[in-house]
Amino acid sequence: MAANGNEQTGRGLAGWLDHRTGYKGLLHEALFENVPGGARWRYVWGSTLTFFFVVQVITGVFLWMSYSPSSQTAWESVYYIQHQMWGGWFLRGIHHFVAQAMTVLLVLHLMQVIIDGAYKAPREVNYWFGVVLLVLVLALSLTGYLLPWDQNGYWSTAVSTNIVGMSPGVGQSLQTVVVGGVSYGHHTLTRFFALHAGLIPGLIIVFIVGHVYLFRRHGLTPAQPIKKADEGFWPEQVLRDAVACLAVLAVVLFFVVRERGAPLGAPADPAEQFSAARPEWYFLFLYQLLKYFPGRTEIIGAIVLPTLVMLVLVAIPILGRWKLGHRFNLGFIGALLFGAALLTWQAIAADRNDADFQVAKATSKRDAARAVELANAGVPITGALTLMREDAYTQGPRIFSRNCASCHRFDGHDGLGNALPADSISASDLKGFGSRAWVQGFLHADTILSRRYWGGTAHAEGDMAMWLSDNMPESDEELAMRRSVVLALSSQAKLRSQQEADRRDSAQVAEGIAFMRNTSSGCAECHKFQEVGTDSPELTDWGSRQWMIDFVNDPSHPRFFGRDNDRMPSYGPEKSLSQKEIEMVVDWIREEWYSPKATVKKVAGSR
Repeated sequence: MAANGNEQTGRGLAGWLDHRTGYKGLLHEALFENVPGGARWRYVWGSTLTFFFVVQVITGVFLWMSYSPSSQTAWESVYYIQHQMWGGWFLRGIHHFVAQAMTVLLVLHLMQVIIDGAYKAPREVNYWFGVVLLVLVLALSLTGYLLPWDQNGYWSTAVSTNIVGMSPGVGQSLQTVVVGGVSYGHHTLTRFFALHAGLIPGLIIVFIVGHVYLFRRHGLTPAQPIKKADEGFWPEQVLRDAVACLAVLAVVLFFVVRERGAPLGAPADPAEQFSAARPEWYFLFLYQLLKYFPGRTEIIGAIVLPTLVMLVLVAIPILGRWKLGHRFNLGFIGALLFGAALLTWQAIAADRNDADFQVAKATSKRDAARAVELANAGVPITGALTLMREDAYTQGPRIFSRNCASCHRFDGHDGLGNALPADSISASDLKGFGSRAWVQGFLHADTILSRRYWGGTAHAEGDMAMWLSDNMPESDEELAMRRSVVLALSSQAKLRSQQEADRRDSAQVAEGIAFMRNTSSGCAECHKFQEVGTDSPELTDWGSRQWMIDFVNDPSHPRFFGRDNDRMPSYGPEKSLSQKEIEMVVDWIREEWYSPKATVKKVAGSR
């Protein structure tokens, strides 16, 4: 007994551990498998997929350590990972782009299996395990898309779960289970997280173990005739597998560094329609397919055709038994990949030529950047969505588009960037309202009747237009005085962007104000200005923030147009806009949205 103990001790720690566990035999079994016909590059895809699944598990665990799965903290925690945590952008980028790489690797592996006939007896079960793994990996990508809880993930997932609801019989019940209720919210997110981080990875591990076991049981399917001598899995095939893994990893790292991580949109807002929502590129073919089946036929593209494709994929080992079965399978896979590629290209081309989508996409990018800018100054306890909903920069153009763009324009568009016909404007273009350039054009007889100012309104034939036509400045002195009036009136707007210019030109501003107060030949002859004159609209503080807020609240007030108001409705809190919404659209028109610090200060209790 002592001699035996000394003999084992003499082998060292490795010998002791092998005696207790038998790991050397397991390692030999794993590495020294025979490869009929020698090592080949076409065999690398299975090992590469397994390697990147391990990468996903490792990066996913580290992301999990900082992720908080709730509708009020998910976006905020992903923002923290992406923009605050050391190396977080790199970690998240690897997780994101490896997921996309795995989709490509799955297609390559499937092609290799079909081409080599590795689905034929006795390998049918192993092939079916592979099909299940294909579905699970795609499900992993689908469930992960929602977890950042940004606009694109939220609305794209809404489309996906609606497709689930189309399933005959159990569709609505299944959708309710997946969503966690009748509407998307906290339970939707937690259920998708449980699927993404728990159930699906667990199933993938189980099926990978079964897949590898069956693969080792039946061995490789070499191309016939075999032209090379057999080789061991180690080191020849292991070397090729390692090179393939490193090559794909290098491509992934390239995209991670180029994109600086993974994209993160603005926080999900269920109250805001998001027309820029699109699935990841590897699901675009399904998105495009649905366009060919509108209305009640949508179930054909959403459920019937994908189900038929999956049934054929599952039946490939059975179909392969026929005389021409293998050729049919090759043709089917070829047609499937060609069709998916064609539909993907059509979807990309359609979006590229869709002006509305391009505007929505630009708005989405702008909102995403703004969300990060605001969050950098602190996130309130109510979540980042509060910052966005109280931000003039993002909400102003939306309010303008919904309530003002039917008559007004902002630099020729509706506020969101959608260009509108030039002849459709029936009120002034408010880009630069109150600025010197805007007032200069307004006080010129040749331009006041243009559609940028009063063209299309009843005021085009009013007293102001007639006065300008009759009082065109001719001499240098008159031109100088008109210039002083422009500076004086514009100074009433108190625009931050021209405060320095107002101070620099204070003498001319004062001269213009003196003319405006003149009740016999100046502006006070028709308007009230600084307690002089009596008529409206009043020019005191004209174009200032408070003036504009009061005007939007009630343009028919005697201080403004009074009974001469032409179609401008009142938007006061008792009408269609809240006071906060009026303030935001006014700040946006003035291009004086709050700085991030100012915005956070207005929201109590920052994190």
